[in-house]
Amino acid sequence: MENVDITITDGAQDYLAELLEKQDGDDVSVRMFVTQPGTPYAETCLAYCRPEEVQEGDVCIELTKFKVYLEPNSLIYLEEALVDYSTDRMGGQLTIKAPNAKVPKVNADSPIEDQINYVLYNDINPGLASHGGEVSLIEVVSEEAGDVAILRFGGGCQGCSAVDLTLKDGVEKTLIEKIPALAGVKDVTDHTVTDNAFYK
Repeated sequence: MENVDITITDGAQDYLAELLEKQDGDDVSVRMFVTQPGTPYAETCLAYCRPEEVQEGDVCIELTKFKVYLEPNSLIYLEEALVDYSTDRMGGQLTIKAPNAKVPKVNADSPIEDQINYVLYNDINPGLASHGGEVSLIEVVSEEAGDVAILRFGGGCQGCSAVDLTLKDGVEKTLIEKIPALAGVKDVTDHTVTDNAFYK
């Protein structure tokens, strides 16, 4: 079996085992995969998997109460995924966090575009999302000082009066800190459109 770094907490295992017991037929497992992997629209999914639905090349994780089959094409996107179940006043909720679903894990040898996207999706956009904003990479251009990331702000960031502060103090600082090969960032967004701005 390939070694895939996925954590399924005890609570999640108990919850999933209960669901599987209610299924018709014996030996129903769980299948885990990512739809539209490597894009901003990636979704990490869990589905029932009957024995006849196991596909060649699937990676099997044998847990105490059931098996989990991982789709081979999804493996790099499922690295460091966490499946958890937490209870609250309203009952409980199964959550899946897969930090590499939108952009697979990168290292210093990965193309600079992949490194930038990884930092945007995992470190920067979750913070901007609380204001309904997001930032995406348009292209990387070579300038005298070095590589410069051309970014576009969207959602609540577009037209926001604090965008210069967000760009310089937040986005640029984080990107340069995490990607030493990057010399700077520029913004191509038209901030005269203020329809959805978080701060006007």
